[in-house]
Amino acid sequence: MIKQLLALLLVFGIFPLFAQAQTGGIYIKLGEARTKKSLLALPALQYFGSPSSGTKNQSVGVEIFNTITNDLTVSAYFQFISQSAFLEDTSKTGLTPAPGSPNGFKFQSWSAIGADFLIRAGYSIVGDELTLETYLYHVPRANLIAGKKYKGPVSSARRIAHTFSNDVLKALTGKEGPFLSKVVASSDRAGAQTKEIFVMDWDGANMDQVSSHRSISISPAWSPDGKKIAYTSYVKRVGAKFRNADMLLFDLTTGRRSLISYRQGINSGAAFSPDNRHIYLTISQGNSPDIYKMTLDGTLVGKITNGPSGAMNVEPTISNDGKLAFSSDRAGRPMIYTANGDGSAVKRITFAGVFNSSPSWSPDGSKIAFAGQSDDHFDIFVMNADGTGMIRLTSAKQPNGKWSSNEDPSFSPDGRFVMYTSNRTGKNQIYISTVDGTEERRVTTDNYNYYKPKWSRNIE
Repeated sequence: MIKQLLALLLVFGIFPLFAQAQTGGIYIKLGEARTKKSLLALPALQYFGSPSSGTKNQSVGVEIFNTITNDLTVSAYFQFISQSAFLEDTSKTGLTPAPGSPNGFKFQSWSAIGADFLIRAGYSIVGDELTLETYLYHVPRANLIAGKKYKGPVSSARRIAHTFSNDVLKALTGKEGPFLSKVVASSDRAGAQTKEIFVMDWDGANMDQVSSHRSISISPAWSPDGKKIAYTSYVKRVGAKFRNADMLLFDLTTGRRSLISYRQGINSGAAFSPDNRHIYLTISQGNSPDIYKMTLDGTLVGKITNGPSGAMNVEPTISNDGKLAFSSDRAGRPMIYTANGDGSAVKRITFAGVFNSSPSWSPDGSKIAFAGQSDDHFDIFVMNADGTGMIRLTSAKQPNGKWSSNEDPSFSPDGRFVMYTSNRTGKNQIYISTVDGTEERRVTTDNYNYYKPKWSRNIE
């Protein structure tokens, strides 16, 4: 299993063979899709090979097409034009326009059905090598925005598709999409009485188990470079009578696992510093939990919070510019606080609700997502980093009519989405929402439970 995961993280040799684009600035302004989505035409991919090569090669094209379609649908920028509305038989026209290409398509055929953008793509497979040739056009101006070829092993078909989707958003909005990112979460997939740590693609595909403690493993966190995962597990150490909530560090590139914090009591809630050299975590040591900072080998650097007496300071999260957010009950009820990375300048930023927890910084540090309890359930909220401008992202009921709980938010690497868990189906499944709450989608679609998912940066 570990070898399979490492293979996913290795550089597949995916690279553009050529790239060209015409200048024209940003085609879609960020936030514009709230009022009007762009009409996108995405014909089926052409296969540059013999039909006699069998259905296996054809299925690769279907996988690439479906992956791109899902990526660009989730982006919330596009409305897809039904293929039944196409005026051309795209299986008989080339990927480039007439009259420059003798068998090229006609821009008039796409402007007539209102397309804003057109993607034409085809692929070939020689041995185990896949080549995807792509073109992104702006139909109203009849011009090429970007053209690229991607090459890699057939096993990297989904990754090539995600790479292309990222490139489409980059070309149209100036900002790369989150489609090469991964998610780490705790789950009961390995057995109902246990929880282990799993890694998956952002869309729930390529699920891999990275812990096998046959115990309760929780609260995973990514290192900034995507090469390490810290998590807490109730592992029974040799000679110990009881299981302790110890923190471990797993290196995805080497497969090495190390025990980094095993003080008696709680060692949980890992959050890596932006420089990838330290971890913030909650340690109790028989007292009320406080937040500490330590090196990756487990050496404590300092105590970041200090009470007040009897108060719990937990769930640290660090912004990319080094600011701390955490939850604390120092004022009576658990609320969200911010501070400098050294624990100074503590500021309470939530005041409503019964219980506020699990803060998460947006990549640019301008927003914080958190889970807030009202009545008997939690919902996901997003606010500005100073506590203003709060909006609710979730509101859903379970099949029995009771309100569902939505917890453990995590921002996407581009800051446009928030991921969280919800028990609205009866199981704790993973969902994502646009940061403004206008669109929501389910990520996992199985019968297991997931806890505290964390979204990585794009992993190249």
